[in-house]
Amino acid sequence: MVAFENFIVTPDLYASKGSRFTNYIIDLIIFMLIAFGTLFLLATLFYALAEDTSPMDNFINGLENINPLLDRLLTAIVLALLYFSTETLLKGRTVGKYITKTKVVLVDGTNPNALEYLKRSFSRVIPFEALSFLGAEGRGWHDTISKTYVVDIQKYQAKLKAHDSLEQIGKNIENE
Repeated sequence: MVAFENFIVTPDLYASKGSRFTNYIIDLIIFMLIAFGTLFLLATLFYALAEDTSPMDNFINGLENINPLLDRLLTAIVLALLYFSTETLLKGRTVGKYITKTKVVLVDGTNPNALEYLKRSFSRVIPFEALSFLGAEGRGWHDTISKTYVVDIQKYQAKLKAHDSLEQIGKNIENE
């Protein structure tokens, strides 16, 4: 069993900026496919089953003429909810993070709770936030606001295993 006692996530464990950018692009594509796919499926079902299609016609027409600021806000909220759902259900991972072998953890190496994932997800609504991980430390505003870290899983597990081994050695010496 791996212990998290006295474990600290250090910059050498952080996912690279390239991995972070890849995560962003993959997740954005997946989330857009989910959003558009869901809307397409619902519209198709509505048109197939409803006798009066005017409500759907009005809805689609309204989407075409939506205020650009409202469009951006609604899109950001939908993306935040998709990030929240995905990272919560997959314990700190998204499709992009699975592909790049990265995950979200807290400073002590444990998994964030739902509130931390919620902070992380809704911090993404901040304008230009997607570019914030390009700073010197490679952590985005959604990381710093939620106090989370995106780590390279191989490096993280290796350090956690080494840490656990040292903890076990210390306990064996104390017991003698």
